[in-house]
Amino acid sequence: MDLRRQTTAGPGGLKDKGTKGKRARTIPIIEELRPIVVEAIARARARVDADPAMKDAEAATRVKAYRNARLFVGPRGGRIQITVLRRATHWDEVVAALGYEHLRRHSLRHTGLTWSADVGVSSHLLQKIAGHADPRVTQLYLHPNTAALQQAGNLLSLHLAAPQRPPNGHHLRLIK
Repeated sequence: MDLRRQTTAGPGGLKDKGTKGKRARTIPIIEELRPIVVEAIARARARVDADPAMKDAEAATRVKAYRNARLFVGPRGGRIQITVLRRATHWDEVVAALGYEHLRRHSLRHTGLTWSADVGVSSHLLQKIAGHADPRVTQLYLHPNTAALQQAGNLLSLHLAAPQRPPNGHHLRLIK
């Protein structure tokens, strides 16, 4: 799925702007979320099709409208206000019940990138997903837990305990 813009809070309310990297980027949609996103796309297309201005629109205009349609809208069809989102998702209650009152929605970006790194997604792909121009910024988003760090140590121990074989079929020569 392509991410083309973001809506952020600013003085005077919410503002639409380009992504942080100023360019569209492709982001993965995990299977667990795919039905929700597919349904949101269908609703966005239906809103475009119901717009009287689209009645006699050319195909190119309709495609552009589809591409620019919001997947998730507020109760009146516009931007979702932060307070509406907070209430609709019961954010405060959910994070309190989980014992994470300090958790903010932006923290989910950190969590998603960390979990992706933990399952082996390479750093250059994480950087693309996050839309970071600098890989050092991506590294700031990664927060491996103690168990993951211990597992890394366990893997090194297994490697060191294994019979030594030359990597990739290369043979080491000792020079005397």
